[in-house]
Amino acid sequence: MKSSLPKVLHRLGQRTLVERVLRSCQSIEVERQFVIVGYQGELVQRTLADLSNLEFVEQREQLGTGHAVQQLLPHLQGYEGPLLVLNGDVPLLRPESIAQLVETHQQAGNAATLLTARLPDPKGYGRVFCSDRQIVTEIIEDKDCNPEQRLNDRINAGVYCFDWGQLADFLPKLSSNNKQNEFYLTEAIAHLNPVMAVDVGDYEEISGINDRLQLSRAETVLLRRIKDDWLRAGVTMISPETITIDDTVELCADVVIEPGTHLRGDTVVGAGSRLGPGSLIENSRLGTNVSVLYSVVSDSGVANDTRIGPYAHLRGRAEVGEGCRIGNFVEIKKAKIGAETNAAHLAYLGDATLGESVNVGAGTITANYDGYKKHATVIGDRSKTGANSVLVAPVNLGSGVTVAAGSVVTKDVADDCLVIARSRQREIANWQNPSQSQETPPS
Repeated sequence: MKSSLPKVLHRLGQRTLVERVLRSCQSIEVERQFVIVGYQGELVQRTLADLSNLEFVEQREQLGTGHAVQQLLPHLQGYEGPLLVLNGDVPLLRPESIAQLVETHQQAGNAATLLTARLPDPKGYGRVFCSDRQIVTEIIEDKDCNPEQRLNDRINAGVYCFDWGQLADFLPKLSSNNKQNEFYLTEAIAHLNPVMAVDVGDYEEISGINDRLQLSRAETVLLRRIKDDWLRAGVTMISPETITIDDTVELCADVVIEPGTHLRGDTVVGAGSRLGPGSLIENSRLGTNVSVLYSVVSDSGVANDTRIGPYAHLRGRAEVGEGCRIGNFVEIKKAKIGAETNAAHLAYLGDATLGESVNVGAGTITANYDGYKKHATVIGDRSKTGANSVLVAPVNLGSGVTVAAGSVVTKDVADDCLVIARSRQREIANWQNPSQSQETPPS
């Protein structure tokens, strides 16, 4: 990966590769989960610390897949059930494929069952040869295949379900008689009986990640799956090739997503909402019939029937009520906005609480930072601020307050007041700029 980060901790969408592998087991009952760690194992353990029921096993030397599984011998003494073996860098496996592998293994009573795939171009991969009943008869490396054998397009995905008792008996007998001097699980396949192959439905599921190019290609596969699923579920996408959606996002039917829009993290969008074009929404909750046009909504909530944008920015746990309009170049940070409130353009509302039916004039700013601490602004129901008003926090405006344009409000204002906080306009007749009067007239 050409990175200081262990490969399995690189992210595919919002999750690391190894987290995605673990999630592929969610459709089966798992008694114990082992993560075999080697390179930067402590970092892997810290990253996965929030996941429950994981047991970490150290592989001090990385001597192949067989050697990795050998590390389980002292941990599974006396165990006789099935062992599922997955690779931490194969993140696209569907839970249904894992469930089918395990179910086939248990129903057939196999010594081992391996996941296989039929590739359009299997060049470079070892071929798996099976009987009519999918019993594995032979695995031959690509370089050892004759021309006829190379026509076989079934390859080994490197995902196995073993009868642990039989595998444990053979693991100490693994040899490292190969160019890499490593111990491989494929050697066990040749000595266990019976061994059955299960073809995965979509060969892209078994794609491994070894560099940034393969990671990018996996991202493309994942995004296509996610968008296909949402399109089938009643979501409209205009130019879906320009749209990205994390698999942590939840959408309702009749959502419309326009070009250049990106939905990330723990985002939920209600029915009938229209997102984009050109919007980013992450870790946010949007109600029904919300529109977000050329805007950014991050870590925030927007209630039903509210219009956002163009070019608005909601962040830092902003909460916008029903029927609001947050318009051109308005930024809202850690503020609560009541229903039917409008901030149509050119405003900053930070650390503020606004009531219902408030009208925020163009250029209104809550001056919330004194250089050391953030302070709160409160604006009551039905109040309105004139253009270019500055509300210097901490300050409280009552209900029905009108702030005259250009005012700088530094003190609390009672209900139903007009507040004017600006210098009186003066006019000086026959005035000329002294610097201009001293200039030499042009010739």
